[in-house]
Amino acid sequence: MVDTSKLLSDIFGTLNSSPIMKLFGVALILLAPLVSALPVSEDLSARSGTHLTQAQAEARLIPNGITASSSGGCTTRSNPTCTSYEGILSGTVDGVITLKKASGASSLVITGGTEVGHASGTFSHANGYKVDVRHSTTLDNYIKSAFTKIANRGDGFPQWQAASGNIYCDEGTHWDITYF
Repeated sequence: MVDTSKLLSDIFGTLNSSPIMKLFGVALILLAPLVSALPVSEDLSARSGTHLTQAQAEARLIPNGITASSSGGCTTRSNPTCTSYEGILSGTVDGVITLKKASGASSLVITGGTEVGHASGTFSHANGYKVDVRHSTTLDNYIKSAFTKIANRGDGFPQWQAASGNIYCDEGTHWDITYF
């Protein structure tokens, strides 16, 4: 937080009698509240955690009733028919566990993780921020009632946002979830 009284004291203590310098000081005084009100870019690494191995992620998910399913029946990250956790962020794993517990679902199935074949981007599957989760009535009802409906994604799919900023997008066949 900016100590504006200290800032003003420092500014006026160093200003000479020049009209330009006084004008500069006044401008700073007027702008200080606006600058201090700007949102601060949060360090997402603190929330997102560290990258986990497949085994580390499974060791946390499976005991919490969260399993993976894939058309290929595999976990190889380089195979698009697999569901891989390799490189998933610990914050994403924590988010999925919290979602399962909060929703009251008896189980939760992840159908997409860090494997190739998903869209690229900073907050992507490949970078460990996203998972795809199978629909269930309990989960669907929870997401739609606990979170805020926001604008549809660019491709038209509906989205809900948690107070934490996490986004839950209903892609029709599954939830595409981004944990920040």
